[in-house]
Amino acid sequence: MINRSIETPDADRWNTNIQYHGLLVDAVAGSDTVLDVGCGEGMLSRRLRRHIPHVTGIDLHEPSITLARTQPPADITYLHADFLTHPFTPESFDGIVSVATLHHMDPTAALTRMAELLRPGGTLALTGLAKPNWPADLPRELAAGIAYNWYRFTKPRWEHPSPIVWPPPHTYAEIRTLAHSLLPASTYRRHLYWRYSLIWTKPK
Repeated sequence: MINRSIETPDADRWNTNIQYHGLLVDAVAGSDTVLDVGCGEGMLSRRLRRHIPHVTGIDLHEPSITLARTQPPADITYLHADFLTHPFTPESFDGIVSVATLHHMDPTAALTRMAELLRPGGTLALTGLAKPNWPADLPRELAAGIAYNWYRFTKPRWEHPSPIVWPPPHTYAEIRTLAHSLLPASTYRRHLYWRYSLIWTKPK
């Protein structure tokens, strides 16, 4: 079953992106200012705001930003803008998060921009999706399919209103290599539900 209703409370929503929201929130815990890149209608931004004093969400999709602005709390800043070109002040965020957005952009430009906007000691945490590396990823893909089909019978999948890019242009291996090149000492992990995570703390 797919639930597309924007009226569905956040606590009742589930999909393979929402599954890893908690990982990102935990990664930037203790931050004062956090930027949510590709925030969509604001679900992760709202969750962050329960712990972070100052949250900014940015997205190119105007209908999603309009939806985000209609939902409490009112003190989250939502920007309808291009993350790559918006005139942010360098090193202006303690944390940057992003969910399934990197494959919508040039990943080199996006990761470089994120690093520029982080303050020294700040943390970048993102989850993304990529193309499998065949045939090596076959067992992982089968396991993900089994787990996903079990989960969807226990909780309806909520469909976000933001645009979808499919298939992703890069493989998991390519993203891992790029991340380690641009963000030395970053932690890259593969996760069960067709996602990877990337966590990096900017050196002081």
